[in-house]
Amino acid sequence: MKLIPVSQPALIGNEKKYVKDCLDTNWISGKGKYLDLFEKKFADYINVKYAITCSNGTVALHLALLSLDIGNNDEVICPTFTYVATANSVLYTGAKPIFVDCEPDTWNLNPKKIEKLITKKTKAIIVVHIYGHPCDMEPILKIARKYNLYIIEDAAEALGSEYKGRKCGTFGDVATFSFYGNKIITTGEGGMVVTNNKEIEKKVKLLKGQGMDLKKQYWFKVVGYNYRMTNVQAALGLAQLENIKKFINQRRKIADLYNKYLADVDGITLPIEKPYAKHSYWMYSILVNDSTNRDRLMRFLKVRGIETRPFFYPMHTMPVHKKVGTDDLKISEKVSKKGINLPTFFGLKKKEIKFIAYKIKQFEDLIK
Repeated sequence: MKLIPVSQPALIGNEKKYVKDCLDTNWISGKGKYLDLFEKKFADYINVKYAITCSNGTVALHLALLSLDIGNNDEVICPTFTYVATANSVLYTGAKPIFVDCEPDTWNLNPKKIEKLITKKTKAIIVVHIYGHPCDMEPILKIARKYNLYIIEDAAEALGSEYKGRKCGTFGDVATFSFYGNKIITTGEGGMVVTNNKEIEKKVKLLKGQGMDLKKQYWFKVVGYNYRMTNVQAALGLAQLENIKKFINQRRKIADLYNKYLADVDGITLPIEKPYAKHSYWMYSILVNDSTNRDRLMRFLKVRGIETRPFFYPMHTMPVHKKVGTDDLKISEKVSKKGINLPTFFGLKKKEIKFIAYKIKQFEDLIK
């Protein structure tokens, strides 16, 4: 039986050509032309002034927080329904994550629940565009302006997503992206920090390179980190970025097919796309209306050669984050227990989507 994976990269362009060039010229480490090219082309695509490569999406978040001088005794509001890297990166700085519940339909952090969590210690809000659907940015930006707070966009899952015609990653003071193997474009491992602020750009560059002065070699004026991307990774990233429109368009076609074939299936809720949003569908995600059947459906599909993935556990339920101050987070708990990510990747075929939908309907018919 052939497995339909939940995700796989699409290496369909100049990846081999550019990587071979790195190998042929011996530029394989943290310097080389592809780093500059990737950063420039990425900044152009997102429509920001500066893009800075780094070794993965988690350290991109760490660098973003450090660039805003967030540290001990600060508080950072962030969604509880997210990947653990979002909350962990706050702890790395010595600051405290304050969790906010999600919306029941988009599963993004709920803007209506942010303001009451703000204290004198609050310094920033991290928004996560979960699974590729943009957060409702206008009310969040309004709150940030009112209380003089920074906005950090965790856009690891939202490359190509748009809010009211603007790319995700252009609304915050700083934003971050991930290029792990399951992302819309990949460098194997890798990340990017983007901003329109020159001082933030300079600080990120300083910190990612061990704190070495950008104008004085081997002079270290701050404690930094080895968070650099390699030229080989950047070569992959550049080749991937050249096909970004094709990747996004195909994911949206895949979502349309899922919507079509799953439309009449009882017992599940399909993902939505708000009028303000362009969804990149990093993952096509559904809710099983009876949470007791979620794991049963995943096992049913696995036996039939279909890999799936459960939704993230809310951060406030994790042992490492349980003691962090929280508000009412019941929606996130309910969504987490019901959610399944279905196979979503460039090479997924129409007949495979139809097969997956048929098996989900078959399961729902069996449990009636």
